Amino acid sequence: MPQGSDGRSQDDFSEAGGAVKVRVSNTVLKYGNQFTALPVFSTDDSRLLPEATTGTLLTINEIEGLEINAGRFTSLNQQWQTDRDSGEMKSINVYGASYSFTDDLSAAVYASDLEDTFKKKYANINYNLGLADEQSLNFDFNIYKTDYDKKAYGSSLDNTIWSLAAAYSMGAHTFTLAHQRSSGDKGYEYGADGGGTIWLANSVQVRDFNAEDETSWQARYDIDMSTFGVPGLSFMARYISGDDAKVGGETGVSRWERNLEAKYVVQEGVAKDLSLRVRQATVRSDQAFGSDNDLEDVRLIVEYPLSIL
Repeated sequence: MPQGSDGRSQDDFSEAGGAVKVRVSNTVLKYGNQFTALPVFSTDDSRLLPEATTGTLLTINEIEGLEINAGRFTSLNQQWQTDRDSGEMKSINVYGASYSFTDDLSAAVYASDLEDTFKKKYANINYNLGLADEQSLNFDFNIYKTDYDKKAYGSSLDNTIWSLAAAYSMGAHTFTLAHQRSSGDKGYEYGADGGGTIWLANSVQVRDFNAEDETSWQARYDIDMSTFGVPGLSFMARYISGDDAKVGGETGVSRWERNLEAKYVVQEGVAKDLSLRVRQATVRSDQAFGSDNDLEDVRLIVEYPLSIL
């Protein structure tokens, strides 16, 4: 939260915005203040005030299984300020499509151009392999290719970062292994194009493991307690380890993060769909990442969807 002259959080911190939307058949054109959830331009809602952007977005769903998006945005309101364009965005053009070939196979391709900053390309393939009863194996591959503008970075730089996650589900249990690798002249950067623009397996509660040359592994376990007579209750635990990062001229830099989560969704009554979530994270890093990168983080998240219309 922003602080006043006395060092305390400001008493007033709010914003408002609006947009107009036109629908023809299964095509929607939207202009104004809005939230976006595209892999190359994704606004972040992980704080009390979410990011918002101003611009135009066209979404086409005329062919079953195919979604096409194209847009141009000219401002980004970051989470810690209420100015209309606290992100000082000149403009960003985004376009791409996702397609479900079958119920078990889908793919997506997107690109963006953040004026005088960088250009990004993104691709995803997701495949679900059914095994025996109540057993399946899911593969999710994501990759970004970023070319950084010489005007902003002093020289022409590039980064390629990808992740591959394999999740084995067996009844109430899901076991996931993921690998992520960054290569190129610098690490993967995002934020100027939206604080959520990092659709990678090892982008977790606190860290993203996206430094220059960093490789990381994740092991994760999920359990759905509805199988054991407690519908709506679930638990998750994961551990991510990153190595070989290049930070501040040092090489071979390491860090790790551990996440624990418990979530409950009310199943019936006046509070139906109310969700309560407790998240805990522990982060430890080599000194090259900075001393403030070691932390203990606990979050309580309450969500209650409202059906107005």
